[in-house]
Amino acid sequence: MSETAESLNFIEHIVEEDLQGGYPKKALRFRFPPEPNGYLHIGHASSICLNFGLGLRYNAPVNLRFDDTNPIKEEKAFVDAIKKDIEWLGYKWDTERYASDYFQQLYDWAVEMIMDGKAYVDSQSSEEMASQKGTPTEAGVDSPYRNRSIADNLEIFEAMKNGDYQEGSHVLRAKIDMASQNMLMRDPIMYRVLHKAHHRTNTDWCIYPMYDWAHGESDYIEEVSHSLCTLEFAMHRELYNWFLDQVVVSDKVRPKQREFARRNLSHTVVSKRKLLQLVEQDVVNGWDDPRMPTISGLRRRGYSPAAIRNFADTIGIAKRENLIDVSLLEFHAREDLNKIAPRVMGVLDPVKVIITNYPEGKEEWLETENNPGDELAGNRKVPFSKEIYIERDDFKEEANRKYFRLKLGGEVRLKSAYIIKAESCTKDIDGNIMEIQCTYDPKSKSGSGTEESMRKVKGTLHWVSVAHALKAEIRLYDRLFTDESPDTHKDKGFMDFINDESLQVITGYLEPGLKDAKVGEQMQFQRLGYFCVDPDSTNDNLVFNRTVGLRDTWAKIQNK
Repeated sequence: MSETAESLNFIEHIVEEDLQGGYPKKALRFRFPPEPNGYLHIGHASSICLNFGLGLRYNAPVNLRFDDTNPIKEEKAFVDAIKKDIEWLGYKWDTERYASDYFQQLYDWAVEMIMDGKAYVDSQSSEEMASQKGTPTEAGVDSPYRNRSIADNLEIFEAMKNGDYQEGSHVLRAKIDMASQNMLMRDPIMYRVLHKAHHRTNTDWCIYPMYDWAHGESDYIEEVSHSLCTLEFAMHRELYNWFLDQVVVSDKVRPKQREFARRNLSHTVVSKRKLLQLVEQDVVNGWDDPRMPTISGLRRRGYSPAAIRNFADTIGIAKRENLIDVSLLEFHAREDLNKIAPRVMGVLDPVKVIITNYPEGKEEWLETENNPGDELAGNRKVPFSKEIYIERDDFKEEANRKYFRLKLGGEVRLKSAYIIKAESCTKDIDGNIMEIQCTYDPKSKSGSGTEESMRKVKGTLHWVSVAHALKAEIRLYDRLFTDESPDTHKDKGFMDFINDESLQVITGYLEPGLKDAKVGEQMQFQRLGYFCVDPDSTNDNLVFNRTVGLRDTWAKIQNK
């Protein structure tokens, strides 16, 4: 490897140490194991980048395995969304797997554990079992069914599988140690009865394995070498290994579980349960709402795969949880879009400008660059006419010397067009400016080669021709929560911090070339920010989402 040891994260150090200790490189295999009960979010993106990144680094296969053991919450639609997100991020999996592929093998192993006296059927209620669990400082109490005969356990367990019992009537528990200091080792549940159709196996099964039982055994079946998960599963590692001890044979790869810290993102929540609550209570418009921290939401908002990968690389992999400011994610969005997004002109808060000395009925198509930072981006033509729109806050009747936009008696250059001078303005009865009357210098056209075209003025404004402007719906998205950690308050719930201004819908006026923009296409509205075409957009109703502003203005807003 070309990287120095210091450049490796601690997970990579673990892999390197294993290789140096004699572990065969050809036996390396990783996996990304999402549960298909919701959409992937930005936290999952870090795990995706870690696992698939390890695969790329070591030229090792990476499985995509859906841990689909709970038919109550899981759907094929979530499976499809997850696959789409991973592909969009730029990764390819070696094989597509499902925990449900292994239901028979898991059942057979459970039967063997019963026969070995290491599992038993418990017929207590969940409340009774909870009361016997004990506390971290007090041992638990054995279930009255813990010493059921092997024959009875086998008979009841098979009847559970066949659908002969109601939900909640029986569970299968591992027989470990009710006095263990690790509460998870106190006879954990392996199977429960569920009469629910599964998205893949339909009604073939009436019992479903618990995550702790299915996960490690699935890793083992797939010969995963390193099973990487977040810190909340650190206490599960002992159970993970105990379950493996029951099935591992010497000639197969034994998976190694290791944990890394989850990275929390400010001004949002990443709990699937809380994200689902936002969806179900119509706080947002679905899992892919551009305000959601889901990968689908970020894609719809206009983020690029590279921006998310770069963000994941920047925050890295750590052993301690940390809150990452969302402005870092926004920075990476700007940095990438600045390179790839063409520049266009749009006016979002228009005021009309009449160029009084411009010939009536005349129009010109002026050339302007698509991206000044990209020599290969080329140029395009935009129409110019007697009446144009500029941004309302680009004009003041009176302003000090540091104001370099348009003011009465002052001059500005219109981007790729002419220098204009504000002569007068018209107001309504409330004093709102309705129209600005300007004159233009005919010799000052950009790129014309005249001396006047080279004349310097301090302000340059974007604009659109009124006669040619495309009317569009503009969705201005901002942070969904006003608090940086909305789900950490003891006296309030996360819903108390919803930002009522997280979405503003306005009408904008855009240059006409954007009528052919495709869904997902990204661009910079000059001086305003980065935008993309929303899937709701049609020929009759163009819809653009603001991805991110040209700079971080949130801190200024918060400090007002």
